[in-house]
Amino acid sequence: MKPAPFRYFAPTTLDEALALVAEYGDEAKVLAGGQSLIPTMNFRLAQPGVLIDLNNITELFFVQPWDAGGLRIGAMTRQRTIEREPLIRERAPLLHATMPHIAHVQIRNRGTIGGSLAHADPAAELPAVAVALDAQLRVQNQSGERWIAARDFYVGLFTTDLAPDEMLVEIAIPPMPARTGWSIQEFARRRGDYAIVGIAAMVTLNQVGQCNTARLVLLSVGEGPVTAHQAMEMLLGERPTASLVKAAAHTAAMVDIDPNQDIHASVAYRRHLAQVLVQKALIQAFQQAGAIL
Repeated sequence: MKPAPFRYFAPTTLDEALALVAEYGDEAKVLAGGQSLIPTMNFRLAQPGVLIDLNNITELFFVQPWDAGGLRIGAMTRQRTIEREPLIRERAPLLHATMPHIAHVQIRNRGTIGGSLAHADPAAELPAVAVALDAQLRVQNQSGERWIAARDFYVGLFTTDLAPDEMLVEIAIPPMPARTGWSIQEFARRRGDYAIVGIAAMVTLNQVGQCNTARLVLLSVGEGPVTAHQAMEMLLGERPTASLVKAAAHTAAMVDIDPNQDIHASVAYRRHLAQVLVQKALIQAFQQAGAIL
């Protein structure tokens, strides 16, 4: 199929793009990598009257060190760049390890980190990973900018806290504390498919081996990234053990999530996968942090 007719703009600066977004509002869509938007336009599931192409705005393509071990990433940075960037592998290894799970190389060559985060697909890896990393997202309009915690950015199915005149322009990832471990686990029918269930985990141990912080964020089990709050509470202040990890994984799967049934999996199967994957992720993350299970 072919997309419905639309007007096309290709600004070369962020200010030009924000002016166009302010002018056309809900009538417009911004084009980043296009790996989600263009197919939906071809099937006429999306019919924007205006397309604002961001690919000529060089100021949105960057990876920079920040805040004594953190990172700042431009929203138009390609997923393949993130996969191959040594600074990201060093400072945000969870993000680096996530990239091969996303579709195929051809998709990652064009797809952008900001495009995936703003698209808010509940089966996508990057929104869940951003929440697990405690990332901060900088959004901007003609009047100014604001920072939104990734955990507050997602408000519903394919819905974010972005106002109609705002654009996501930057992602900031805080430094990873000492004695921190991480894991990304997912199950898909075939390599490159969307995950039936996935989990991004980060844990930090204190000096006496107790769990100081824990973030468990699941994907493909709700209308956006789903944080396993009760499972996380079980871990805090405790020394990790095999029985504790098993109990937390059971709580995450049976209490923290409320998955839907679809053509890919039943509710029971998704809960089973969640329990297996959370347990696997926690074991790997705690071992990376220095725990002996």
